[in-house]
Amino acid sequence: MDEAQNYGPFQEISREEDAGASFVLQSKGRWWHAGFHLTTAIVGPTLLTLPYAFRGLGWVAGFICLTAMGAVTFYSYYLMSLVLDHCEKAGRRHIRFRELAADVLGSGWMFYFVILIQTAINTGISIGAILLAGECLKIMYSNLSPDGSLKLYHFIAMVTAVMILLSQFPTFHSLRHINLGSLVLSFGYTFLVVGACINAGTSENAPPKDYSLESSESSKLFSAFTSISIIAAIFGNGILPEIQATLAPPATGKMVKGLIMCYTVIFFTFYSAAVSGYWVFGNKSNSNIIKSLMPDEGPPLAPVWVLGLAIVFVLLQLFAIGLVYSQVAYEIMEKKSADVRQGIFSKRNLIPRIILRSLYVIFCGFIAAMLPFFGDISAVVGAIGFIPLDFVLPMLLYNMTYKPTKSSSIYWINNCIIVVFTIAGLMGAFSSVRKLVIDAKEFKIFSDDVVD
Repeated sequence: MDEAQNYGPFQEISREEDAGASFVLQSKGRWWHAGFHLTTAIVGPTLLTLPYAFRGLGWVAGFICLTAMGAVTFYSYYLMSLVLDHCEKAGRRHIRFRELAADVLGSGWMFYFVILIQTAINTGISIGAILLAGECLKIMYSNLSPDGSLKLYHFIAMVTAVMILLSQFPTFHSLRHINLGSLVLSFGYTFLVVGACINAGTSENAPPKDYSLESSESSKLFSAFTSISIIAAIFGNGILPEIQATLAPPATGKMVKGLIMCYTVIFFTFYSAAVSGYWVFGNKSNSNIIKSLMPDEGPPLAPVWVLGLAIVFVLLQLFAIGLVYSQVAYEIMEKKSADVRQGIFSKRNLIPRIILRSLYVIFCGFIAAMLPFFGDISAVVGAIGFIPLDFVLPMLLYNMTYKPTKSSSIYWINNCIIVVFTIAGLMGAFSSVRKLVIDAKEFKIFSDDVVD
């Protein structure tokens, strides 16, 4: 069971010689640790983008889309967990998404397809986490020192320096306590923002509420698919096999408990943030609802201490998110650079780890400072990355593994999901790239503002 399989044109080395498996993806966790990791991977500050996503859908379609995405992703992750359990029982415990896809689908190109998409997602989120953390610092700085000279890229550099230090946690499992803190923080800033929205919506200075959609049918359609892509990105994680890899064997059944924990948190945070934010700001919702509560002109729409505390909570959680989504990159690097025969903290392994991880974080920080276009990039990542990995591949993997009969309901449910979300992904990719092109005139390299 410890031996890796051979997949076509490439060959995985045995687990005993695989530093990526032995070091980064240590299998020591309990089911609640997996729940912490999952929650950090999914329930992040991007949930504050939900009112922005609703403005392209409206109330009814927004609720339907949010609920459908939640149900489909839970079902998708459950199926993927079953496939992983099935392979483990057959003596092939897969700890990487790319290995699982190549083994089940029996095609070498799937290995490279998954690693390409997964790398794009993980790097994109690592960049986004650094960018948003820098924006949080800038918001606090701007309120404390309105005439200060520091720019957004200065704060991104500060965040990058902290991330370099945090990146030296050697294993995914070693993040379990940080990710428990992340779970608590997600409740903290969500309910602070919800309270701030309720305060803003019931105050004398409440903004006018307008829930109308785009005027033209084509713009309305493109906005809807962009919003679908954003919601897909919010629910996506793309690293479930790597999270399940952190569970002590046998992992069978443990991931389901972790998923239930995660989706309980999702229910309370996602719906409350979406409803309260869209109720107050309607089609004027910003891609970060905290920025809507702190308009450029006029006083804040909620107590400053509430918004300040929410921003601090967001900032702290972004460090955890950046760490979680960097693990796949670190696993790939250490598989190639580390020597499993020497200790995880030996000089032979420690020095390359410090250098490679620091260079990776510096690269992400540099891109975040150079291209601060978070809102548009989120939609593109959701359409091109999360939809294939989280809405299409798990159903395909299940059908290939368990081979349900064509007369069974699960066969048709899975195939319908594959078709619907393939179409949604293509349309979302087109509409997201279209918006990126339209907004291009606002893009400035090393801009001091994040473009929505």
